[in-house]
Amino acid sequence: MKLQKLLCLGFSGSELEDIYWQELDALAEKRVIGELADNTDADGLLVKLGAKVLEETIDQLPSLKYIGMLGTGYGGIDAAYAASKGITVTNIADYATEGVAEFTFGILLEHIRAIAHAKGQAKNEDYSDNFSGTEIKGKKFGVIGLGNIGLRTAELAQAFGADVNYWSKNRKDDAEAKGIKYSEIDELLSGSDIITINLALNPETDGFLNPQRIESIKKGAIVINPSPMELLELQALKKSLNHDQFTFMLDHSDEVEADEIRQLAGLKQCIVYPPIAYLTAEASALKKRIYVDNVKNFLAGKPSNKVN
Repeated sequence: MKLQKLLCLGFSGSELEDIYWQELDALAEKRVIGELADNTDADGLLVKLGAKVLEETIDQLPSLKYIGMLGTGYGGIDAAYAASKGITVTNIADYATEGVAEFTFGILLEHIRAIAHAKGQAKNEDYSDNFSGTEIKGKKFGVIGLGNIGLRTAELAQAFGADVNYWSKNRKDDAEAKGIKYSEIDELLSGSDIITINLALNPETDGFLNPQRIESIKKGAIVINPSPMELLELQALKKSLNHDQFTFMLDHSDEVEADEIRQLAGLKQCIVYPPIAYLTAEASALKKRIYVDNVKNFLAGKPSNKVN
């Protein structure tokens, strides 16, 4: 079975290597990198992170039966409406677990040990040891969301000797058997020295950290969010950071409106990174492999990473 026309919307062609494009070509009678208006007969649609595929877009593609997202977040796709039309939507999950978890501890260690500052000082031939830091060991470490990335983050925190607690929509018996303790969300927020947010964005998690929850975060805590910023209510976040309530670190800066990210970056208690947590060679290769395999599995009648 093949798709009749596979439309790659918003692509330049550089997103995948030739080997992957060749595999996709074998899965469709025709593959097109182009615009929607010229390809309304497409029955397959490939999009990139941040793309909007809403009800009106879906209605313009009467033959559509498959939408593939080149990324994890699919909040811009009306997956429920697609399902009502019999259209399968897939994303790419669990390809950057190690990269994101390791990045979390990379920026945490840089912050609590002033590593970049020390490096710059030594480069200027100042080798004085007028530094102080803090350790991860013994700290109350809270993980919000215990999917693959959250679980790996919790395991690494345990390896550092932290007291690790988690909140997730569903209890995780396997994790609890390893000593990762369950906490209600309000208790986790108010009692943790270090918090990581590891939730996928969907209608249930949009704005999960509302003003009340943000206000309850322990004073002096470090909060790391390598996840979509839509999980937090930004005005409440800015208010808390303005009052020096906690330190906040993020890397999904490309998904925030320019004015908003400028305001956040200007706050002393906010540390902004480019979206680099998932950018490892290993994660990139796995991401592309899964992307193509999602199409193959859909055509074989066994869709993988289906989100609707």
